Amino acid sequence: MPKLTAAIEREASSLRDALEEHSRRYYVLDDPTVSDAEYDEMFRRLVEIEETYPQLRSPDSPTQRVGAPPAEQFASVAHARPMLSLDNVTSAEQFLEFDERVRKQAGASALVEYMAEPKLDGVAVEIVYEGGVMAVASTRGDGVHGENITANVKTIRSVPLRLDQSERKWPVPSRLDVRGEVIYARDAFESLNRQRAEAGESLFANPRNAAAGSLRQLDSRITAARPLDVYFHGVGIVDGSELGSFVELFAALASWGLKINPLNQFCPDAAAVIAYFEKLGVERDELPFEVDGVVAKVNSFAVQRQVGEVSRSPRWAVAFKFKAQQGRTRIRDIVPSVGRTGVITPVAELEPVAVGGVTISNASLHNMDEVERKDVRIGDMALIERAGDVIPYVVKIIPEERTGKERRFRMPSTCPVCGAPVIREEGAAAYRCIGLQCPAQLRESVRHFASKHALDIDGLGEKLVAQLVDRDLVKDVADLFSLTLEQVIDLDRMAEKSATNLLNAIEAAKGASLPRLINGLGVPQVGEHVAGLLAEEFGSLDALAEADEERLLEIREIGPQIAREVVAFFSAETNREVLERLRAAGLDPRLESKKRSSGPLLGKTLVLTGALSVPRDRAGRAIADAGGKVTSSVSKKTDFVVAGSDAGSKLEKAQRLGVEVLDEAGLCRLLGVDEL
Repeated sequence: MPKLTAAIEREASSLRDALEEHSRRYYVLDDPTVSDAEYDEMFRRLVEIEETYPQLRSPDSPTQRVGAPPAEQFASVAHARPMLSLDNVTSAEQFLEFDERVRKQAGASALVEYMAEPKLDGVAVEIVYEGGVMAVASTRGDGVHGENITANVKTIRSVPLRLDQSERKWPVPSRLDVRGEVIYARDAFESLNRQRAEAGESLFANPRNAAAGSLRQLDSRITAARPLDVYFHGVGIVDGSELGSFVELFAALASWGLKINPLNQFCPDAAAVIAYFEKLGVERDELPFEVDGVVAKVNSFAVQRQVGEVSRSPRWAVAFKFKAQQGRTRIRDIVPSVGRTGVITPVAELEPVAVGGVTISNASLHNMDEVERKDVRIGDMALIERAGDVIPYVVKIIPEERTGKERRFRMPSTCPVCGAPVIREEGAAAYRCIGLQCPAQLRESVRHFASKHALDIDGLGEKLVAQLVDRDLVKDVADLFSLTLEQVIDLDRMAEKSATNLLNAIEAAKGASLPRLINGLGVPQVGEHVAGLLAEEFGSLDALAEADEERLLEIREIGPQIAREVVAFFSAETNREVLERLRAAGLDPRLESKKRSSGPLLGKTLVLTGALSVPRDRAGRAIADAGGKVTSSVSKKTDFVVAGSDAGSKLEKAQRLGVEVLDEAGLCRLLGVDEL
C-alpha cells in the first residue's frame, strides 16, 4: 500500500465536503453549480483514494451511499420519543371545531398560529444524527419501535450523511432526531411501473407503496437504484437547541442541509389554513408528488405543550384530508388497446363515474398479470382510483356484488388493429403486436427506423413523422422510399430546399448496412448489438428471415426469448410484405461473415453453464478466438458443455443427450492455455 500522506488526507476531506455540498445544491436546493461530469470525476477520485487507503473511508462519506450487501432482516429500533399519528378532519367545519378545541385548551391569552404543510403520501421515517453525523435511520413502525433501514436511507441523495455546520445562527445539535416523509415522485413512479410491467413484475398500486417497497429492500443496492426523495417536517429529541416554533425549526433544518417542502406556509389563523387547503386542492394534480391533504400544526412549541397530546396523537396537529379520488362503478367491457410500441394493454370500459371531479369511463388494467392477480372480469363492480393526469386504474373488484354473469377476458392472438400476430415475451407481462404496418404503433416504428442508430435519415424527426403518418403518406417504413417532392413540400414548414434535402437523405439511407437495417426494423429484443450478431451470422435479410429457433440458438448471446421474437417477426405475413417492398426500393444489404478459418475449436459448438472463475464473456471470447462458438441452449449439435459450479438444467440435459461435459480445466486443455 502506498504511504498515506497529509496531502492525501486533505484531498479526501476536501472531496467529501465538496461532494456533500454539490449533492445538497442539486437534490435539496435545485441549484447545481457543477456539471454531472465534474461531480462524477470528483466521486471517482474519492473512491480511488478510499480504495487505496481504506482507513480514510468514513461512514458519512458520499461513497457509502451506493448500497451495502443484503441484510438478513431488519433490526428493531426504539424511538426516543414516540412517532405519533394524526387525527383527521375532512371539512372546513370540522377544522374550525379542531381550532376551537385548541384555543380552549391553550387558554384565552395564547396566540394560536399554524404551520400548514402538504400531507405527502409517503413513508414516515426518523433519522438520528449524533455530532452532526447520521447514526441510524428507521421506519415509524408502531410509533414506539421501527425497523432499522439506515443502509437504505443512506442511498437517498437528498438525505445528508453529515449536517451542515456553517450557519452560526443555528448550531448543529449534539443529537437530532429528525422526522420526515420518504416519497416517490409521480414521474419516477410511472416510469418504475412501466419498467416492472415490461419485465413481467407486479405493479405498485401507488407511489406510497413504491416508496415503502423500496425502503424495505434487504439489498440496499436495489434501493440505491430507485429515485427516492424526502421532505423533513418534525423532530423528536433536539439536544442543545433553543427552537421555539415550527417557523424557527424549518429555518434551522434547512440551514443544516435537510430538505424542507417549499410549499409549507405559515398561517396566522384557521381561516388562512382553510384557504391554503382549498388552494392546494386545486393545484394537487399539478404537483410533482402525491398529496392527500394538509397537515396543520400549532406553530408555537410553548402553545403545543399547553395543548398537550393523547396516547396516540397530538392535540395540537391534525390531518385535513382531501376527498378520496376513488369511485365505484361497473365494468362494461375489457378491450385490448395497442400502444405506440405495440404493447397491448387491457382497458376497462366503465359505466361513467365521477372521481375527483372528473367523469371516468375508462380505466387501465396494465397487463394480463394484473387482470389475473386482481381477478377482474367483465361485469364486475370495481373500485376505481384517479391520481392527477394519470389514466385511472382499477384498484380492486368487489366480489360480493357478482351475479354469476361476469366473464373473463382473454388476450387476442392477433392484433385488434392490424391483424398481425400477438406474442408474449417469456417471463414478461406484456403482450405485443409485431406488425410493421400496425397503425397504432406506426409513428414510433417510423421514428425508430429513421433514428441515428438505425438508417440515420437526417431531417426525419418526430414532428415530421407525425405529419407523414397523419396524412396517410406513410403506412409502413417502406412507404418512405416512394415519397415524392410534391407530397413532401406540401407538409407544414417544408420548403423546396428542405423537402429536397429530406428526399436526398432518404435516398442515401438505401446504402445502410445490414446491422443498421436489422436494428431499424424494430424486432422486439433486437437492439444494435444483437442486430450486429445476426448480420454477421446470416449475411442477409433473406437468410435471417428463414432461420428457425434452433438455428438462432446456435449463436452466442442469442437466448430462447430473442430467438422466438425473431422467428415470430419474420414469420408474420404483413412483415414479409414490407421487407419485400424494402428490397424492391433498393434496400438489400449483404455482409460477408468474418468467421475464423482455423483454431483448436474450429467448427465446434459449446455451451457454458454454472459459475466459472472468470466472467462468461471472457470465456466466450477465448472460445471464439479459437474458432468455436458459444450458444445458449444444449442440443444434439452441441459438441461440449463447460460446467462450472452450481450448474443446473443445461448440465442435466447434456448428460441425457450424451454431450461431452468439460470442467474449466478441460476447456483450458482444449484451448491450449493454462488459464482463461
